[in-house]
Amino acid sequence: MTILKDILGKIPYSADLYTALRPVRPRTRYNLTQLETILPSAVEQVRNQLGKQPATPKKIVLFATLHYWVEQAVIIGLALRGLGHEVTIAYLPYGDWDKPIHPFDLRRQDLYTRRVLRPLHGLVHSLSLLELPAVGHLPLPLEAAIETASAFDTMYTLQVEDFDRNSALYRLRLTRNRQAALAALHFLQNSRPDAVLIPNGLVTELGVFYQVARHLGLPTTTYEFNDQREQIWLAQNEIVMRQNTDALWAAKGTLPLTQAEREKIAALEDARTSAKKYGKGTRFWQDVPSQGGEKLRADLGLDARPIVLLATNVLGDSLTLGRNIFTASMAEWIEKTVQYLAQRPQAQLVVRIHPGERLMKGPSMVSVIERALPERPEHIHVIGPHEKVNTYDLMEIAALGLAYTTTVGMEMAMRSVPVIVAGQTHYRGRGFTYDPSTYTEYFEMLNTLLAASPPMRLTETQVEIAWNYAYRFFFDFPFDFPWRLMHFWKDYQTWPLARVLSEEGRTAFGKTFDYLTGTPIEY
Repeated sequence: MTILKDILGKIPYSADLYTALRPVRPRTRYNLTQLETILPSAVEQVRNQLGKQPATPKKIVLFATLHYWVEQAVIIGLALRGLGHEVTIAYLPYGDWDKPIHPFDLRRQDLYTRRVLRPLHGLVHSLSLLELPAVGHLPLPLEAAIETASAFDTMYTLQVEDFDRNSALYRLRLTRNRQAALAALHFLQNSRPDAVLIPNGLVTELGVFYQVARHLGLPTTTYEFNDQREQIWLAQNEIVMRQNTDALWAAKGTLPLTQAEREKIAALEDARTSAKKYGKGTRFWQDVPSQGGEKLRADLGLDARPIVLLATNVLGDSLTLGRNIFTASMAEWIEKTVQYLAQRPQAQLVVRIHPGERLMKGPSMVSVIERALPERPEHIHVIGPHEKVNTYDLMEIAALGLAYTTTVGMEMAMRSVPVIVAGQTHYRGRGFTYDPSTYTEYFEMLNTLLAASPPMRLTETQVEIAWNYAYRFFFDFPFDFPWRLMHFWKDYQTWPLARVLSEEGRTAFGKTFDYLTGTPIEY
């Protein structure tokens, strides 16, 4: 079949002719079936809402790649068009970011996308970046950004921090990212939109499009989703995956929590501790309910010596990429930490491997520890990703916490546990963590906290700050929004475009749509 595609690929418009003769969805992962079914009625709903123009309509570009992001971008674009803006959906019709695709198949996926998007004609513009020239040279800053983006893509895909730059995957990502950057540069230089919208903004061509938009100085909003339905994370002129809460904390960090807010964050923490869902959440944060810290101490064979709890992240997760401060990698930090504490039996180290590793295909942090300590001392304990241990029970008996970027660090501080933060996480520097900038500072802090007898605890003021910050992060950082990426079409059934564009929908989500188009965020 590949030989036939190679032959057909050399014949001009062969894919076009093939698609004209067989206008069906290509048998690949790239699937817009649900969008194809919904789109005609969605377009009609928007046409019925036209006429309610905003005070300052904007020229907006949404970019997406991979079919699920494309589907969502189209519906978001229609909502923005219904709110009176001029909208262009720019896309790349890839079904996978980590696998090569034959040009014949890519062309078919592009033609398929155009056919599905045909109902948008006259209402929302659409453009395949494959139509644009991807030749020439990039400015040096962008070339450097493409290399970094390709490295992130490789780490994200393999769930590793070290990789071979001669590998097929890295070369694939470098080639595709460079092509995307050249096409995006050509398009954005000529179109000069008032606002650019991009999901994620860190990995794959999504990250590349963001880098090009910012290189050109275009107002750019990136967005992602948490575990709660009808919520969205937003960042203006920043990568949302960095979770920069500086503006939020500046606006609300000095405001004391109200009683209602205290009850709300307490209810969330209780749900997370007790392995229950919260609010409109879609996930459980623990496999098992809390059994109590002392019971867990006995079950794990821990004695009365102080316990240091090190909570890992998942390697290569997009919330950890590019977060190094004084470390070469998270794995290096873990290696140095376990080797250091192996020589200090006056304390017990418990390493909680992130349960999310169960869903990943990359190397486990367990192997990192085994490499660092071929013969593990009796006071070093490792809880693997598959073990049914409640992390909050570990927090209850911990005397000291060590974290890279995981939210567990913040939650330990909420329980008055001193926490040393090694990575660039959103809660670092907020007044309730220890924040070293070098390994020398890190080990000095570790020594000081380990030597304290009785073990040091955070002050009441620090604990109060931690609870305040946690409330702001969990409840003020997200904004109301009708459609998450996961279970998108289920959300759309609840919030079809007609409802989103009604007075009810505009009241619920109007500010968020304004923020998406670049209106400065107000917390």
